[in-house]
Amino acid sequence: MPTSRSYRDSCGIARALDIVGERWALLVVRELLFAPQRFSELRHALPHVSSNVLTDRLQELEHHGVIRRRPAEGQRVYELTERGRKLEPIVLALGDWGIDAPQPPPPAALSATSLLIFLQRAARPDPAAPPTTYRLELDGRVWTLRLASGRVQVRPGEPATAAVSLRAAPKTLSALLAEPATLATACADGSIAVAGDLSAIDRLLHAVTDPWPSGDQERHADVAGSHTS
Repeated sequence: MPTSRSYRDSCGIARALDIVGERWALLVVRELLFAPQRFSELRHALPHVSSNVLTDRLQELEHHGVIRRRPAEGQRVYELTERGRKLEPIVLALGDWGIDAPQPPPPAALSATSLLIFLQRAARPDPAAPPTTYRLELDGRVWTLRLASGRVQVRPGEPATAAVSLRAAPKTLSALLAEPATLATACADGSIAVAGDLSAIDRLLHAVTDPWPSGDQERHADVAGSHTS
């Protein structure tokens, strides 16, 4: 059942932790950063949380105005409220801080949202290169990636047009980000499915391992490797 525990501390930090300090709460927020999700999608993204605990966290976050439920295509989805959206920079800052922490023991999960957050934060494509749009399918869900003006933009859903389409498991794509030289092998053995301009995939991978401008390459390579289990 939902917890009513409190630090009983008037500090704003303590009051914030009263709301989002329980296990899995901030990971639920992470999963909703890009798009609303159904309960089943959240369970898939967070495979080590039980259904009962996830239900409790969702009820608590909804009670505190962090998320809300709404109908969508005959089903119920969860999405961040305006108040919940204010947690985004906090969650992203936690990710930056935690990138140097030890990897968890296997089996470790890696959600599509986590990988997309990493791509958006770590990739630094050449700002002089022409814009490129990608269709990316991860765990059965389609995303649009756009490389433009030296940044990666992510949004849910199908692109109107795309230079290339890539289908992969999040962990497989994470491994490619750590070792772009294995792209041809991954295509050949069926680990990934690519349709369109393969060189565009190569540019995306190298935007992480060899970001533009150079000078922070070692750091980004370490970050990419930390996402690979």
